[in-house]
Amino acid sequence: MMQPFPLSEAKAPEHVGPLPASADAVVIGGGVIGVTTALFLARAGASVVLVEKGRVAAEQSSRNWGWIRVQGRDMAEVPIALEAQALWQALAGEVDTDIGLVSGGVAYLAGSAGEVARYARWRAEAGRFGVSTEVLDSAATARLLPGASVGWAGAMWTPSDMRAEPYVAVPALARLAARAGAVIREGCAARRLDIVSGRVAGVTTEAGRIRAGAVVLAGGAWSSLFLRAHGVSIPQLSVRATVVRTAPLPEVFAGAAVDSRLAFRRRADGGYTLAPEAFHELYIGPDAFRALPAFVPQLRRDPFNTAYKPAAPRGFPDGWGTRRGWDADSVTPFERMRVLNPAPNLRRSERLLRDFAATFPGLGPVAMAQRWAGMIDLMADSVPVVGPVERLPGLIVATGMSGHGFGIGPGFGRVLADLVRGVDPGHDLTRFRIGRFSDGSRLDLGPHL
Repeated sequence: MMQPFPLSEAKAPEHVGPLPASADAVVIGGGVIGVTTALFLARAGASVVLVEKGRVAAEQSSRNWGWIRVQGRDMAEVPIALEAQALWQALAGEVDTDIGLVSGGVAYLAGSAGEVARYARWRAEAGRFGVSTEVLDSAATARLLPGASVGWAGAMWTPSDMRAEPYVAVPALARLAARAGAVIREGCAARRLDIVSGRVAGVTTEAGRIRAGAVVLAGGAWSSLFLRAHGVSIPQLSVRATVVRTAPLPEVFAGAAVDSRLAFRRRADGGYTLAPEAFHELYIGPDAFRALPAFVPQLRRDPFNTAYKPAAPRGFPDGWGTRRGWDADSVTPFERMRVLNPAPNLRRSERLLRDFAATFPGLGPVAMAQRWAGMIDLMADSVPVVGPVERLPGLIVATGMSGHGFGIGPGFGRVLADLVRGVDPGHDLTRFRIGRFSDGSRLDLGPHL
């Protein structure tokens, strides 16, 4: 089941067919959001083309922790996350490979009574959705993780939350979408929207123009750059997050958990995926200065978990030398960097191994099998943007998943497919509207748990 990782431009493309001249919809971006949008559109009988500048799932959709959780989400996301879990279970039986889907549960481990109280407040508010979440005391938490050396004050525990292997799952979903009739083309960047009389009429790609009455932009860390080239600004930044894969180890916990030092989850290959809890690195570029006023509330709430780097590597979305404007005949930044592949933080990755070994001393030495990094697209309030862009009718944006995209992906994919088709998506999307950053609304930060 396991494939070489990270998925990269060096991996041979699976989807190389010709582009049609027209379609009902074009999806820009081959991550989990774009792929599942294409899947549900195709299943609804719509003609859909997905274009991906590099490889399907080669960026954050294959580099994330692999958690599929409802726990801890913004209340507006909870019903969509619940739907996504049901969709993951259904889709796992339809794809052509084992994606490692397991209902192992997710635990947030508390270091203080104050954290336990915050978890209890979230549980009380989310109770109306029928979540399986429990708040555990210290004794119950010790029973949940019996080999741990840490005496946690308690935990928030959702036994129905799941995990899967992202770099297996998303390419498998893309193959499922292709079998359903979606046209997918890797190595094909969308250059510009085709706009006629103020309305989106299609997309110009490096391989030619596709006429379409609807376009879904699901470009992850690249979305803001693409939108800015069309005069649309959103307060979105990208931060580097480092992840480690251990060599196979005995099972100390079947699910996923996080405390104040590290996050860990059991893998299908017998190892563990490790990541530093809430620690990110921001490369300072033009967008960082532009978006700073919107991010001030978030920075005040959590001032110490972001490290600042003076400049992004060449070609990154917010690099100082990255072009912000181009025409449809020009080579774009999306073609110059097919796959956003940041180097991991070596010091942090070594620390993860030490922290995990200290947490479970019975494991003995913990060996690293691999380390990598990804760029997480963040919104100023930690809540995604999902919905139409009023100033460009025909354009629908889904971006800024803020580290939540893999698990909730099929839910938003289904919602986006309905929005394209003009069907009521069945969820209140007011919280996700793009206009909340420009209509004078008070910025309401998402959960900080």
